[in-house]
Amino acid sequence: MSSNTKELKPLRFSHIIGKDFSSTLNKRVRAYFKENNLSKYANTNMVVKTVFMTLLYLVPLILMLTGVVTSFWLVFLMYVIMGFGMAGVGLSIMHDANHGAYSKKDNVNKWIGRIINLVGGYALNWKIQHNVLHHTYTNVHEYDEDISTIGLLRFSPDEKWKPIHKYQYLYAWFFYGLMTVMWMTTKDFQQLKRYKDKDLLKTFNQTYKSNLIKMIISKVLYYAITIVLPIILLPVAWYWILLFVFIMHYIAGFILGIVFQPAHVMPETEFVKAPENLHIENNFAIHQMETTSNFAPKSRIFAWYVGGLNFQVEHHLFPNICHVHYKKLSKIVKATAEEFNVPYNTHKTFLKAVLYHGKMLKQLGKAQ
Repeated sequence: MSSNTKELKPLRFSHIIGKDFSSTLNKRVRAYFKENNLSKYANTNMVVKTVFMTLLYLVPLILMLTGVVTSFWLVFLMYVIMGFGMAGVGLSIMHDANHGAYSKKDNVNKWIGRIINLVGGYALNWKIQHNVLHHTYTNVHEYDEDISTIGLLRFSPDEKWKPIHKYQYLYAWFFYGLMTVMWMTTKDFQQLKRYKDKDLLKTFNQTYKSNLIKMIISKVLYYAITIVLPIILLPVAWYWILLFVFIMHYIAGFILGIVFQPAHVMPETEFVKAPENLHIENNFAIHQMETTSNFAPKSRIFAWYVGGLNFQVEHHLFPNICHVHYKKLSKIVKATAEEFNVPYNTHKTFLKAVLYHGKMLKQLGKAQ
C-alpha cells in the first residue's frame, strides 16, 4: 500500500488469538471500578489539574495583553511559561477529552478537547491522527502516522533507509521541538487534505470544506491573540515576539516529542508491516502490549504533569478511561500480562527510556 493511496483500507485483528487474555483483563478492570465505586472519568484532582494547566497557559498571555507585564525579559519569561502550559494542556487535558475519557458527556469532551485549537492545533486532525490511526494501528507501517514522519527521520524498520539516517540519533531531538510549530503553520492543512483523500473524515461525519473554513478561522484567531496583539500592545520589537512565539512552541513540541516517542520507538517494541490480506494475526490488546512501553511508573510529579502518559500501555489498552486511574490499573495489567505470558514493557525512569529511545534511533539509522 502506498502512502499516496486514496482510501485507507482498514486492518482487522484476530478475535481468537489472545481472547482469554483480553477478556480476563477487561473483566478485572471493570471489577476494579465497580468494587471501588469509581467512575472511569475525571475526578476532582483532574478538574484541579485542568484549571492549573489552563491558567499556566492563559495567565501569562493575559498579563501581557493587559499591560501588567511589558519589560523585554519578563515578556520572554511569559512565553516560556506558556510553552510549559501548552505542553501541559496537550498532555493532561485535551488528550483525555479528545479520547472521550474526560467526561461521560460528549459535549464536555468536545469543548474541552477543542482547547487544542487555542494552542495552535486543530481538534479533528488530532482525533484522526492520534485516536484513529495511531491507537488503532500502533506501529503499523504506513498506517500509524506517529512513525511516518518527514524523510529525515526513520522510526520504523520498514521505512525506506537513507544515508542521513545514520545521524538521526543526534539530530532527531531538534526536530521534536518543531512539532507544534508545524501544527500552527502547514501540517494541519496538509493533514486535512490527506484525510479527505484517504476518506477518513467520514469517521467523524465531517466534510473537508466546512473544516477547512473552521481551521482557517481558528488559525487566524490564534495568530491574532498570540502574535498580532502582543506586537501591537507590547513595547517589544515584532521580531522578538515572533522569536518568543517560536521558543514557546519549541518548548511545547520538545516536551511532547520526548514523551510520546519513547513510548513506541524502543528496542523492545514491535513494528508491523500491514499484510496484503489486511488481517493482522494478533489480538488487538496483545498488539498494543507488544508495540508500547511505559516509563517512570513511580514518579508522581512527572506522571501528574504528563497526564499519566508514562503509563502508555494502560492508555493504549483503555484510552476511554481518564489517565488519573492508570497507576492503579497498571498493577492489574502487569499481573494479568505475567499470568498470560504477554510482554509488559517498562523502564524504571524517564531518563532511561529516553536513552533507550536514542539507542533505537541509532539502530534504525543503520543501513539494512
